[in-house]
Amino acid sequence: MPTIPPERARFSELEPHQARQIAESFGSDPERYDRARPRYPDAMVERIVAETPGAADVLDVGIGTGIAARQFQEVGCKVLGVEVDARMAAWAKERGLQVEVAAFEAWDRADRVFDAVVSGQAWHWVDPVTGAAKAAEALRPGGRLAVFWNAGQPSPDVAEALSEAYRQVMPDAPASRRSTTSSDGYSAFRIRAADGIREVGAFGEPEQWRFDWERPYTRDEWLDQLPTTGIRAQLPPAKLTEALAGIGAAIDAVGGSFTMRYTTLVVTATRANGA
Repeated sequence: MPTIPPERARFSELEPHQARQIAESFGSDPERYDRARPRYPDAMVERIVAETPGAADVLDVGIGTGIAARQFQEVGCKVLGVEVDARMAAWAKERGLQVEVAAFEAWDRADRVFDAVVSGQAWHWVDPVTGAAKAAEALRPGGRLAVFWNAGQPSPDVAEALSEAYRQVMPDAPASRRSTTSSDGYSAFRIRAADGIREVGAFGEPEQWRFDWERPYTRDEWLDQLPTTGIRAQLPPAKLTEALAGIGAAIDAVGGSFTMRYTTLVVTATRANGA
């Protein structure tokens, strides 16, 4: 079983047309995406806010349907989102979020500044150097950039059962491979994010935070979230149906439910004064 969803694992192995196809698949069913994807730990949100002076104005890069944005709103922040997928942006807007449709690298901030720039499960779609430079421009001195990902790892027996189910229909896909820890698959993303921050020269030394938590899944809940991952773009409808049936049978075989151990990984840095 992979430590991360198949659209995220080994992203560097994808051909450009494959990456584009996967990226464009996320907005095909925003209601399901918002319902099925995991939130982020409250402790992470609280720490970002606590360690950001006056964290009232937040820019959410790759806001998607607003999963992270709503959590920042819940602790009193005002959030503006930037989202490249117009379908996701429209869904989030309908639910009261402020969203502007653009790739972050090309987004026009119009002289607006923010206390924090955050990005959940999306920063690897952004050029790490251009993105960090853009974030520095949008931040007040002392403001914080925080990019984060949820990495999941089930117990070994469930991991093996799910990996075998993936191998039946996607033998060459990352989802059919086993990893040793929940953070393995995100190492490249974290390194690229930290290196991009350093290269810009407008931030202090990046820090890495982690938050461990768990979420139980029933068979139906796990199958509900799978089409929101890159597996939907990688398989034709008939093969996707076959994959879901096989994965559902694997979960039934281990009791019909399981607990996913999540680690939320954060790369964060403070904008230097006068940078």
